Amino acid sequence: MADDRDDTEREHTTVVETGGGGGGGGVIAVVLLIIVVLVLLYIFRADLGFGHGTNISVPNKIDVNVNH
Repeated sequence: MADDRDDTEREHTTVVETGGGGGGGGVIAVVLLIIVVLVLLYIFRADLGFGHGTNISVPNKIDVNVNH
């Protein structure tokens, strides 16, 4: 049988996780929410009144009939 306790040197790597990397999911969610809102505002800008078509035609004369 092979002996597990041989005298060869082995390199061991230890991974230590620090608390600085966690909690970034909320920031990503807020940024994505802002991007979605801006895209929706851009798509529906004409319906919301932000479009470039703001020309208003006003008639020169309005006929009002006051006879009963």
